[in-house]
Amino acid sequence: MKPSPRLAVLLTALAVTAACAPQTSSNSSSEKDDKSGTLRVWLFQEVGNKPKEKAVDSVVTAFEKQHKGTKVHVEYIPVETRAQRVKAAFNDPKSAPDVMEFGNTDTAGYVKDGGLLDVTKEFGAWNESKDTDPTAKTSVTVDGKVYGSPYYVGVRALYYRTDVFKELGIQPPKTMDELASTARKIHTAKPDLYGIVVGGAYTYGAMPFVWANGGELATGKGNSYASAIDTTAAQKGIKAYTSLFGDDNCPAAKCAGMGGNDTITAFAAGKAGMAIGGDFSHTAVEAGKVKGKYAVVPLPGVKSGSIAPAFAGGNNIGVLKSTSHRTLAVDLMEQLTSKKTQAEMFKAMGFLPTFADVRSQVAAEHPYVKPFAQTLAAGTKFVPASPGWSQIDSQLVLPTMLQEVISGKKSVSAAAGEAAGKMDDAFGSAG
Repeated sequence: MKPSPRLAVLLTALAVTAACAPQTSSNSSSEKDDKSGTLRVWLFQEVGNKPKEKAVDSVVTAFEKQHKGTKVHVEYIPVETRAQRVKAAFNDPKSAPDVMEFGNTDTAGYVKDGGLLDVTKEFGAWNESKDTDPTAKTSVTVDGKVYGSPYYVGVRALYYRTDVFKELGIQPPKTMDELASTARKIHTAKPDLYGIVVGGAYTYGAMPFVWANGGELATGKGNSYASAIDTTAAQKGIKAYTSLFGDDNCPAAKCAGMGGNDTITAFAAGKAGMAIGGDFSHTAVEAGKVKGKYAVVPLPGVKSGSIAPAFAGGNNIGVLKSTSHRTLAVDLMEQLTSKKTQAEMFKAMGFLPTFADVRSQVAAEHPYVKPFAQTLAAGTKFVPASPGWSQIDSQLVLPTMLQEVISGKKSVSAAAGEAAGKMDDAFGSAG
């Protein structure tokens, strides 16, 4: 797809800025800073990876022309096996890439493992970095130092069936209370539909309810995080989310085990009036039975007209501490995450840019992006920047908490208290 004239002008201007040379880093564990040779890059392999490869090839070609005697070898690695590959790379620098893509929740753990290069100075000097979304920057920041550059961001909003809403004479909800009552109205009128399909294993769907009610997952920073999931405000959010499970909306027997992908699959198949889905869910919904019969609005907050804070997901690109090409590697990192590249990657893969100005541009060109851009603009949240988070995530601490409440096995207070204890153990062991 060719860019519009307006976007083409923007991209041409951005290409000039992207070519600026970075400062030389001085904090690599490698004593070498070769200005030529081969750079190894690991990027994630996506479903339908060819468009991504084409966009990356364009960056690589330009980079190799700018740096004579330099070659870039890109390898696309499966997301599912990244943990093993990265661990091996950290343990054996000779097998490690110079530049690597990683999930933004992996940052703190990788920093603790000593694998990522501190690029605080270079990132701060890069003229494009000032337009980076604040939460995206948080995802590459540990203890005030920057360990990479945001590659793309993903947030969730509220998908709803326009045909169902029109038939029932209802409007998109403007508060979380209205969300719950609207869901029950839909299910009452159409018992074959979930009012809003929700999942007991859908952590990132539940988090906005906690944050909108003034709660937090944890407080602190660095190695001194403490769980806050059992506070009064957080418990109010947990109660609001788990109240959506029941025979009057989404039966616990069917919905308690659902994850995020399950909820989107159900919505796309025409089995729900509403669902919480990401910008990255757009393709799947478009390919489903509800194509042409849905719209998206930001997930409402507690007060009318407010937007619930969403989890800012996405990926980053960083430089490994073991690189022997640190200056070149930082330059390539910046070019792979530049405004020009992010705009091209949106066209190729639908990845939302982390730069506010580029995101506004693509939202103007593609209306479906608008509610997600509004959600980002309203303010997003991120998980604790602690290596303990990966343990909390892998142990399913929060889904277990939600499912215990949904099943009636424990009260909100008891389940949240137990989850808080497990989170504190993980934070403590990570320290």
